[in-house]
Parts: sequence; structure tokens; C-alpha cells
Amino acid sequence: MDILQYQQAFLAYLDSKNWVREPKNLYDPIDYILQLGGKRMRPILTLMAADIFSSDYKKALPAALAVEVFHNFTLIHDDIMDEAPLRRGKKTVHEKWNLNTGILSGDAMLILAYQFFENYKPPIFHGLAKLFSKTALEVCDGQQLDVDFETRNDVTIEEYIEMIRLKTSVLVAAALKMGAIVSETDSKNANLIYDFGLNLGLAFQLQDDYLDTFGDPETFGKQIAGDIIENKKTYLYLKALELADKKDQQKLQFFYNQKTEDNSFKINEVTRIFELYDIPLLIKNEIESFTEKAFETLQEMTISELDKEKLKNFGLWLMNRTV
Repeated sequence: MDILQYQQAFLAYLDSKNWVREPKNLYDPIDYILQLGGKRMRPILTLMAADIFSSDYKKALPAALAVEVFHNFTLIHDDIMDEAPLRRGKKTVHEKWNLNTGILSGDAMLILAYQFFENYKPPIFHGLAKLFSKTALEVCDGQQLDVDFETRNDVTIEEYIEMIRLKTSVLVAAALKMGAIVSETDSKNANLIYDFGLNLGLAFQLQDDYLDTFGDPETFGKQIAGDIIENKKTYLYLKALELADKKDQQKLQFFYNQKTEDNSFKINEVTRIFELYDIPLLIKNEIESFTEKAFETLQEMTISELDKEKLKNFGLWLMNRTV
């Protein structure tokens, strides 16, 4: 099967679920966020891993849905914390309803995610729940670090990589490993596919950082230079700070310690400094490095060359680039 077929199978399963029940003000927002779209990358990974290890992706549908429901729960709460008005071009849950609804509907989604594991026999249920709890807590750790970094001026690149590992990559890795757990493959394969997802997730987030400043506004789907406007200390900023001369360091720090009504001058100046110190090239090298690390883990897996190719192609599709 190809990526599109996994996507369609997952969407059909998602649509088969009746999210809206009483009280409507709790469940309508859940239905709303789940219908907002997106690539559905994480559930696709769960289905793909199950298909690769057991040739039966369908038994992984409840686990895939748990991953997607959890991911969307984090989006509702992230949007509240960021005071974000839009998500995928539509009103965020707390804007469309209110803050309390966003908090409570998000809480309900976390519980619903766990309920989908009840479709599995006890040993698989235990494996999924254990991985899921670990991952959910790590995502919270990453979110807190992200918040902490906003008020710190001494964040290192290593700390930043650790933050995005926790906030983004562990869920990508867990999505794959869940497919492996459902398939009852050996622990070596399950751990290797987790590592594959972890490195791919890091590459994906760094590419997101790159596209935020240097992407095409038509295809990126988010506001360009949003990270600069929000003073997010991404890899681009931290690497520039590390390499810049004293004058440019001070400029960067000056811009990142304030928020203004008109950001055009700030965006132009920060982007110019990034380009001056070859930051776009350096982050691309870093993305390449994590992608290659992900692909290296495939060699150790006891799966067919065709399946290794399938995982590699997914990685390339995700990174929107060709070899």
C-alpha cells in the first residue's frame, strides 16, 4: 500500500466514529478539531509499521486513532498557551468556543485516546499503554521547556534539540512503535523503528524551523517568520547567535527581547543576519544528518528491502524532497 491508501483507510475509520454526543459543548469541539485536516502523519505511521511487521494494517486502526486524538488534544492546549487565533486556517477551539471548553474538551480527548487501547488483548494493551504514558509525559516535558526558553537568554543548541525531541519527535517515534507492538514483532525491530521515528521527527521539526523563515508562503500553510515575530529561540536563532560578531549578536538579542506592532523591519534584519552567517545552509546540513541517521536504522531491521524502501520513501515524502 502507498501513503495515500493508509491515509484514506484512516480517514474512513475516523469518520466511522460518532464523536458528537451529550453534552454537545464537550464533544462538538472534539469533532471540530479532528475534522480540521492535516497530513495525518502520525496515524499513517502506525498503520504503515503494522503493515510492515504483520501485513495487517487494519488491526492497528484503534492505536492509530489514539495517536491522532492525543496529538489533537495537545494542539488544543498548545493553542490556548500560545493564544493562537487560527489552526490550519480556521478558528482555534478556544476562540470558537471559549477557554474553559478548550481545556475540558482537551482533557476528554486525552481520556478517549486511552480508551482505544481497550480494543487489544492484555499483553498488547499493556505495551501500548506503557509507551503512551511515557510519551505523553515527555510531550508535557517538552512543552514546559519550550515555555521556559521564552524567558531564558542562555539556551544552548543541545537544549533546543532536546526540547524538540520531547515536544515533537517522541510522538512520531511512538506512533511507529505502536504499529510494531500491535504486530507483535520482536523488541529489536520495535526499538529500531522507534529510533527511525525519533531521528525523522527531529529532521522534520528542524525543517519546520527552516521553512518558517525561508519557506514559500503559498505552500507552508502558516504565517512566514512567525518564529521571528514570536521571538522563538529556534536552531536558526541559536546558531546565528553562536557565529555572529558582537554587533550582530547585540542586534539579534535586541530584536528578540521585544514585540512590536510592525514587524517588517525586524523580520528583514533578522533574516539578513541569518543569511550573512550561512544559517540556512547549516540547518539544511543538520536536517540531512538526522534524516541519514533515520535511514541508517533501517539497515538493521529484519524486514524486506521493499519495506525498507517504503519507510525511506515515507521519510522523503515527509521532508518534501527528492534524493
